[in-house]
Amino acid sequence: MALSSSSSSSAANIFVLSLFMLFLIGSSNSAQLSENFYVKKCPSVFNAVKSVVHSAVAKEARMGGSLLRLFFHDCFVNGCDGSVLLDDTSSFKGEKTAPPNSNSLRGFDVIDAIKSKVEAVCPGVVSCADVVAIAARDSVAILGGPYWKVKLGRRDSKTASFNAANSGVIPSPFSSLSDLISKFQAQGLSTKDMVALSGAHTIGKAKCSTFRQHVYNETNNINSLFAKARQRNCPRTSGTIRDNNVAVLDFKTPNQFDNLYYKNLINKKGLLHSDQVLFSGGSTDSLVRTYSNNQKAFENDFVNAMIKMGNNKSLTGSNGQIRKHCRRAN
Repeated sequence: MALSSSSSSSAANIFVLSLFMLFLIGSSNSAQLSENFYVKKCPSVFNAVKSVVHSAVAKEARMGGSLLRLFFHDCFVNGCDGSVLLDDTSSFKGEKTAPPNSNSLRGFDVIDAIKSKVEAVCPGVVSCADVVAIAARDSVAILGGPYWKVKLGRRDSKTASFNAANSGVIPSPFSSLSDLISKFQAQGLSTKDMVALSGAHTIGKAKCSTFRQHVYNETNNINSLFAKARQRNCPRTSGTIRDNNVAVLDFKTPNQFDNLYYKNLINKKGLLHSDQVLFSGGSTDSLVRTYSNNQKAFENDFVNAMIKMGNNKSLTGSNGQIRKHCRRAN
């Protein structure tokens, strides 16, 4: 039976209204990150972040690597949402104490200082997730690496998950090459992205507990003199104090963001097992050679991969919140 003209018009109006509502919902929940997000809302955010990061890195160069690592670990667990910064509460056990984080993450006090300074100039505007993203970029640039425009507009998670952080999504320093490739692919990152992002280990330090096995047991894929030198500050037997002894990830230029990390791998002088597997007769050898010979190629691919990782499942639009304090939800 044919519809009347009034019925047809009414149905059409309802259909159009439904599409419009879906558009509004999609717009509010799927807003895109933008380099210009704070141009009008908080143009001074970049100077505020950079001043604190610069002071922290000048005081301790290792902090640059630590702030960069915070960004990685935040993005790999439920997206770049600042959840890694949350302290435990009565309603959830957060990500900080999960083994992949408790063994390596630091710099939370620096993020607190940045957030405090940003809140003083733009209260309630800049998310903790964006603070972490900008601080990671500034850490790289301050230590001589590339500068890029960070895409912004993330919002903060209201909760965190110990189980998610401890589920194996964060690559381990003991990972095989195939495991590294699959874990990065799970985050929408290619093998090239993975090798480029691993170059973050051109700065920072690692604990003895993360490289002991590599320097004592993997004689076929490590330079013997390099291994013996690392053993001096990392006894074979474990213990709390000994496990916390640290070594630089790039023994050549540990405080300079450059491509020496890849040159070290070619000489079998990668500190972590997960470093050296990138150059061990596998599919990533050619990328390591490329980056060791061409710092600009490394920097370009690193920047592209950082931007790509930073887009990972970010909260935008009306999702999440802008936390007043990075350690707790509002």
